[in-house]
Amino acid sequence: MSRRKMIYEGKAKILYEGPEPGTIVQYFKDDATAFNNQKKATLEGKGVLNNRISEYIMLGLGRIGIPTHFIKRLNMREQLVRQVEIIPLEVVCRNVAAGSISQRLGVPEGDQLPRSIVEFYYKKDELGDPMVSEEHITAFNWASTQEIDDMMAMTLRVNDFLSGLFSAAGIRLVDFKLEFGRLYEGDMVRTVLADEISPDSCRLWDMETNEKMDKDRFRRDLGNVTEAYADVARRLGIMKEHGQAPTNEGK
Repeated sequence: MSRRKMIYEGKAKILYEGPEPGTIVQYFKDDATAFNNQKKATLEGKGVLNNRISEYIMLGLGRIGIPTHFIKRLNMREQLVRQVEIIPLEVVCRNVAAGSISQRLGVPEGDQLPRSIVEFYYKKDELGDPMVSEEHITAFNWASTQEIDDMMAMTLRVNDFLSGLFSAAGIRLVDFKLEFGRLYEGDMVRTVLADEISPDSCRLWDMETNEKMDKDRFRRDLGNVTEAYADVARRLGIMKEHGQAPTNEGK
């Protein structure tokens, strides 16, 4: 059995060379980190849950015409994705005040925002991923004006889709983070959704109790992190009630 070549290891995923040119295998780890990697733990089963939830969401987004890097899930921990050039920005969409916006602006956590707010952060761990403006983005050539417009438009469409999806499952979509990449197809370059969408990258609250069902459970030492992720998967219909994720291998 040939050893795959590792391309990159991040905090939650490992990227390997894919079986075909232009493809990558994305492996979901059980590692959890917070506060710019200062807090770390291994949460058994988290990678499997994130893989399944992200697959489910990416397929749904593809059905409504949002281009993504996702090709297919390979097994319980791996996805086959298109190789893209990652744009060095995190795009955050906020519907409800929580996290840094509450700290920065003094808006009480849980308050509905006047409208959905989209923010850009420069992807640089050693700088703490600082928030940046469109002026910074174009001045430093991190993305073009057209790419900013594309990312904004796609983020708002993703927000509409996810808000409806989670609301139907009794979950409030507080905020979420997206990453985008450039997909090169001959002479054409397209901006596509990359990375993952999971409870690692979304704030999700139970609609009735406001109980947190996302990575804040780890950040705030609330416990039962993977149980909360599994509850999200069950509510979305990805997992059976007794907790065993259906494999659908061979589909």
